[in-house]
Amino acid sequence: MSEQTAIETVGAIVAADFRAAAVFQRFGIDFCWSGRRSLTEACHTAAADPEEVMRALGELPIRPVSNANDVTQWSVDRLIDHIVATHHAYVLSAIPTIGGYLKKLSDVHGERHPELLQVAAYFDQIGADLEQHLVKEEQVLFPYLRDLAENAEQTCGAMLNPFGTVANPIRMMEREHHEVAEGLCLIRLLTHGYAAPADGCTTYAVCMQELERFEQDLHRHVHLENNVLFPKALELEGQDSYL
Repeated sequence: MSEQTAIETVGAIVAADFRAAAVFQRFGIDFCWSGRRSLTEACHTAAADPEEVMRALGELPIRPVSNANDVTQWSVDRLIDHIVATHHAYVLSAIPTIGGYLKKLSDVHGERHPELLQVAAYFDQIGADLEQHLVKEEQVLFPYLRDLAENAEQTCGAMLNPFGTVANPIRMMEREHHEVAEGLCLIRLLTHGYAAPADGCTTYAVCMQELERFEQDLHRHVHLENNVLFPKALELEGQDSYL
């Protein structure tokens, strides 16, 4: 790997090739919530050897370049359509399902596993926060981003800009992403990495699997927004970074 790779942001590396996400996860490197850190900085934070990480990235098989799979080449409209249809739809369907599992488990196993009550409370808050978050994106931010992309030659697009700069709502969305991440981190700790206990029933195991799937989907979801869509929006507004 080149010196250029070492100074690239981890978000940009994963945006260019999502297979890098598995490498970063193996070394405990956060590519999603703190994607604007350079690879060198991210390795330092994770106490990972940069040379080992870059070697692992370099060992990824070369694959044909395809703009169809390169999310960095997708238009703003295509990114938003994909995020809403794939990730927003999944979140909205998964919240009541997982919430129902956790209520049932708390009722049945709560005495032996009191941590389930905490997990259920954290997930209820995550679900409520995410539902509000998705509404703000779909009804306010995303329509503005579509308009901004359609009217890129104009300073603020055809739609009245209510934000001052698009960096302001982006900061808010990223802060909310981080808050959800903290809640999921607590759930992961309380469940020992989404592991069902020996005395857990089938529903217990299924619930843990669904919680892990929820976290994995959110990683991909937030990565596409923080590291691909939002930088495109800033660029369209004539910025190359946050004000």
